[in-house]
Amino acid sequence: GTIHLFRKSQRSLVGKLTHEFRLVAADRRSWKILLFGAINLICIGLLLMWCSSTNSIALTAYTYLTIFDLFSLVTCLISYWVMMKKPSPVYSFGFERFEVLAVFASTVLAQLGALFILKESAERFLEQPEIHTGRLLVGTFVALFFNLFTMLSIKNKPFAYVSEAASTSWLQEHVADLSRSICGIIPGLSSIFLPRMNPFVLIDIAGALALCITYMLIEINNYFAVDTASAIAIALMTFGTMYPMSVYSGKVLLQTTPPHVIGQLDKLLREVSTLDGVLEVRNEHFWTLGFGTLAGSVHVRIRRDANEQMVLAHVTNRLYTLVSTLTVQIFKDDWIRPTLSSVPIANNILNLSDHHIIPMPSLKAADNLNPVTSTPAKPSSPPPEFSFNTPGKNMSPVILLNTQTKPYGLGFNHGSAPYSSVLNQGLGIPGMGAPQGFRTGLANVPSRYGTNARGQPRP
Repeated sequence: GTIHLFRKSQRSLVGKLTHEFRLVAADRRSWKILLFGAINLICIGLLLMWCSSTNSIALTAYTYLTIFDLFSLVTCLISYWVMMKKPSPVYSFGFERFEVLAVFASTVLAQLGALFILKESAERFLEQPEIHTGRLLVGTFVALFFNLFTMLSIKNKPFAYVSEAASTSWLQEHVADLSRSICGIIPGLSSIFLPRMNPFVLIDIAGALALCITYMLIEINNYFAVDTASAIAIALMTFGTMYPMSVYSGKVLLQTTPPHVIGQLDKLLREVSTLDGVLEVRNEHFWTLGFGTLAGSVHVRIRRDANEQMVLAHVTNRLYTLVSTLTVQIFKDDWIRPTLSSVPIANNILNLSDHHIIPMPSLKAADNLNPVTSTPAKPSSPPPEFSFNTPGKNMSPVILLNTQTKPYGLGFNHGSAPYSSVLNQGLGIPGMGAPQGFRTGLANVPSRYGTNARGQPRP
C-alpha cells in the first residue's frame, strides 16, 4: 500500500464541533432556529440588565425561563443533526440518544436554576431590599411575548414528545381541574383548555401573572416581600414542570421498557410463541432507544424440522409493528436421545458405600441350550418376548448389589447374593434357566426345582 510519511493529525474536539455545526447550518431548516437563537441571546442580555436595575428576583426567575428556551432551541438543532447522521460502527443504533440526553440536560439545568432562586429567596426573607418597578412590567411582557412566540413558532419534536409522554405536573393537574369547571360553563373553551395544556405555555402564562400581581402590590402598598414570594412561586412551578420530563428522559437513558407498551409486548410475545415450529421464546429484552423508537432482542427456540427462515420472517413480521430495531436469534432444539451405558453411576445418584457393580460373565455358551419358555431355541432367533428386565445378548449386564440386610417382616434376607451362590442353588443352571439367567437376591429360599452339582435331581 501507499506509505504516508506525514500522517494527518486527528481533528481536535473544537474542530469536530465546528465541522458538525457547519453540517447542520447547511440545512435551510436550521436557519430559522439560528435566527431565534440570536434574538434569544439579545433578550436574555436585556432582561438580565433590567433584573439588575429593578433588583427583582421574581423577574430573574422568569428570565431563567428564557434561558431554558435557548436550551430548547439547541435541542432542536441536535434533533436536526440526528436526522442527518447515519449509524456508524461506533454508534450502531444511530444518534437518537443524543437528543434524549439534550432534553435531560436542559430540564436538569432548569431545575438547578429553580433551586438557586429558592436559595436566594430564603436569604431575601431575612433582609428584604427595595424593588424598583420602572422596568418590571416591561421586562415581564417582553419575556412573555418572546417565550410564547418561540414555543409556538418552532416545532421542537423532542420536547413536544416528552411533554405528552411524561406524567402531568401538579400545575397541570390544578389547571385541568379549573378548566373542567370553566368548560362546564363555557363549552366552547374545551378545545383550548382540555384535555391537557402545554406545560411550557402554562408556566409562561402563570409566571407572567405572578409578576403582574407583584407589580400591582408594590405600586399600591410598597409591599416588597411579594417579589420574593412570587420568585418562590415561579421557582416551584419551574421545578414541578421540569421534574416529570427529567424522570421520563432519565428512564430512556437507563434503557427501561416504557410502561404503556408492556401490555402490547406481552400480547405479541404470546402470538409469537403460538407460531408453527416455535417451541420457546426466551431472553427477551426491549428498551427505548429514542423518543418514540423501541429496540429489542429475543431468542426463539424452534423444532428440529422447522424452517429457520420462515420462522424468522413470521417472528419479525409480528414484532416489527411495535419494535422498529429488532434482533432475533433462531436456534433449533438440542435434545439428546438417551443411551444405555454400563459405566459406574455417579456418586450423587447412588451411595457407593452401599452399592457396587459386578460384571456378569458372558452367556454366549448357553445360546444353544433349551430355555424354559414356550419359544423354541434357534441360533438366529431374537431374545424371548416375555423375558422381563433382561438386557440383550450382545450387552454385558450389570448387577447392583447391596450388602446390607434389610428385613421386611418375613424373615428373608433381601440382600443380593453373589452370582456363584445363585448358580449353586440351581437358579442359574443353563439346562434349566433362560439364556440370560434369572438374577435374584433371595439367597435363603430352598431350591426344590434345581439339580445338584452332579446333575442328579434333588429329593
